[in-house]
Amino acid sequence: MATGHRALANLTAVLLVPFFFAWLAAAQPQVCGDSGNYSANSTYQSNLGQLSVTLPKNASASPTLFAVGSVGSVPDIVYALALCRGDTNASACAACVTTAFQDAQQLCAFSKDASVFYDLCLLHFSNHNFLSDADGQGNQFIFQTDARNVSAPAAVFDNAVGVLLNATADYAASNSSKRFATGEEMFDTGGAPAIYALVQCTPDLAPAACRSCLGDIIQKMPKYLSGGQSGRAFRIRCNYRYELYPFFSGSPLLRLPVPAFAGTPPSPVDISPPSNKRGQRKRSAAKISASVACTIVLVLILSASAFICFKKRKPLKKQPAMAFHNAARGKCMIFDLSTLQEATENFSEENKLGEGGFGTVYKGTLPDEQEVAVKRLSQASREGLNQLHNEVQVLAQLQHIKLVRLLGYCSHQNEVMLVYEFVKKDERKGRELSWNRRYNIIIGIAKGILYLHEDSSIRIIHRDLKSNNILLDENMNPKIADFGLARLLGGGHTQTKTANVAGTYRYMAPEYAIFGNVSPKIDIFSFGVLILEIVTRRKNNSSDDFNNTVNLLSDVYNCRTKDMTLQIVDKSLNVYSKSEVLRCIHIGLLCIQEDPDDRPNISSVVLMLTRDRVKLQPPRQPAFFFARDSSSVFEHTRHGNYIYDKSDVIVEDNFSVNEVTNTDPYPR
Repeated sequence: MATGHRALANLTAVLLVPFFFAWLAAAQPQVCGDSGNYSANSTYQSNLGQLSVTLPKNASASPTLFAVGSVGSVPDIVYALALCRGDTNASACAACVTTAFQDAQQLCAFSKDASVFYDLCLLHFSNHNFLSDADGQGNQFIFQTDARNVSAPAAVFDNAVGVLLNATADYAASNSSKRFATGEEMFDTGGAPAIYALVQCTPDLAPAACRSCLGDIIQKMPKYLSGGQSGRAFRIRCNYRYELYPFFSGSPLLRLPVPAFAGTPPSPVDISPPSNKRGQRKRSAAKISASVACTIVLVLILSASAFICFKKRKPLKKQPAMAFHNAARGKCMIFDLSTLQEATENFSEENKLGEGGFGTVYKGTLPDEQEVAVKRLSQASREGLNQLHNEVQVLAQLQHIKLVRLLGYCSHQNEVMLVYEFVKKDERKGRELSWNRRYNIIIGIAKGILYLHEDSSIRIIHRDLKSNNILLDENMNPKIADFGLARLLGGGHTQTKTANVAGTYRYMAPEYAIFGNVSPKIDIFSFGVLILEIVTRRKNNSSDDFNNTVNLLSDVYNCRTKDMTLQIVDKSLNVYSKSEVLRCIHIGLLCIQEDPDDRPNISSVVLMLTRDRVKLQPPRQPAFFFARDSSSVFEHTRHGNYIYDKSDVIVEDNFSVNEVTNTDPYPR
């Protein structure tokens, strides 16, 4: 079975038809054209900047979430097209296109022609008038697949995918003004219960042109995507995606039954010869009656025996295997115990990465040389079991470059383990982190939260965002970890309540810590604390003057009100952008406002971090948290802010994936 886990490699294969050059980044391809470059501060760059402001607004305001535009005149004219996924919302659309413009200009620096393909939007700009392409044809393709293959025969699976994609393409071209459709097809072969697909064309294509554009890339699917558990194909004018899990919002617009060639084998045919004689019928009836009576007696005897044995046996604890299987919904690999024992050298001390209140994390190496992190639950921890179950339920449905990926789980008798991708840490000390790296970490965390709150198929509130739950890989790219406390929001709800307040006190929003109110704004508060910690390299429960009634949040706010903001910046930062630092502090203060309604949503935060032209509102006095020795929680009435005692909330500071690496970016 271990050999089969080769499919767990986090490897994305991108296949390009000629005339495309691709920059490969986990599941988010960017393509740089070869139609020339522009220079800094040129007219072309200015025209591109104008489009980067107007196109996100126009796309998000359009009922079809689509916009085209051009600015300037030859030779500096810029043409651009933006298309958001048909199941997203306006705010997410605007944020995605805005980010795409920024990323395209960074990744394809000074290139006049660039494309960005994200989960929720695509963007293409060029100095050539591609907008006149009314049929969607051309020589630009990009295919992307998962390295994991299905267990069903590839030809059978490919045929099933082809049926689903073609049917969904027909629906999109003929029945939707958005030229968008989603579909589901039952597939009872090889452990895949269903296949899900999404297809889309730019809405300005005629139905026939849309169908032709999709048909061309669907036809190439077996060549480039054969047998893969997931696949994506892009053109500027059309694209499709298929998965073994529902990745789009809402119910599928099209539902297909199991294809005839993928169904279960037919039932055995009764080949016994017919009888026309009455005597034979009577004897047959007598035999059937006798058989039925014997069967009933036998069942009663066995039932009685089983009941007696059951009563004599000591009651067994409910095994978690089925619960984990149901939570994973078939989207995670199941590891056997022997595989993980071998991978971790029988959970040796040398492979131990960390130990928390609910278990221990080990580094492991699978037979295919893939490195993994294995969280082994303490057998005595019932709360830990609940949190691991919750983590499987959440992470099984999420895939994003800014999230630690859950590969699978193992449930064997009393052993419960989760298996994650291993995030190789950067060995440099926190004091050596440049401002550019810190700024990229802040933006990366924000993009991860944006996916959780708005871009994923399910809305997720993390509830425990803190420095220890941000893993930094060898390139200092952040990944959000530890979803044991995560809460799902569904049915259009924006908030909920909990009687069990859990998390890390210095990152808790006041409405959550006191009243148990859970909304996306509690993650915004935690992120605001993170921003200030990253900029100052101080923890929220520490103060330079050792005043136990002053913490980081109040220190930063006080310095800003006295026009001394830069004095609180980490002294080890010798070189940094003053405007970026001040802007990050400003945004951090907006995120920690006492009233949740005064905090921005995450799409606005990403916009504020990536677009310096966005005007920021002045922050009000924030909510303050203090670590005190008293055992009470009280309200500080003079300022209307809350002061909390660490002892009054359930603090679960040790249970996290963070122990996979040293995740505190700025150790003291």
